[in-house]
Amino acid sequence: MNRILIAEDEARIANFIEKGLRKNGFTTAIAPDGEQAVLMVKTDEFDLLLLDLGLPIKDGWAVLKELRAQEKQIPVIVVTARDDLADKAIAQKYLVNDYITKPFSFQDLLEKVFSHLERSN
Repeated sequence: MNRILIAEDEARIANFIEKGLRKNGFTTAIAPDGEQAVLMVKTDEFDLLLLDLGLPIKDGWAVLKELRAQEKQIPVIVVTARDDLADKAIAQKYLVNDYITKPFSFQDLLEKVFSHLERSN
């Protein structure tokens, strides 16, 4: 069973994603801020990270920078309201596997999740 970490500070969005992923057979955990996300990836095994960029304490870029500096190669799908080209270019720098902007359809997110889990397995 694949484990997915949802790093999202908006409880409504985090719960929406979590409910849909669990319904599709995934095990999930939620990190409400960037500091918690880094700690959870360091101390637990996850197959995929869904990462919001606008997290409190440490934003998504700080999370990615820290994880990549520690050579954590967890696949990452950025789930954010930011849709400008500069952010997408930074995402490539940090080896982000995919990028989806809010609002999104859960089906689109689910397809990306399945696609990246297949590749990493």
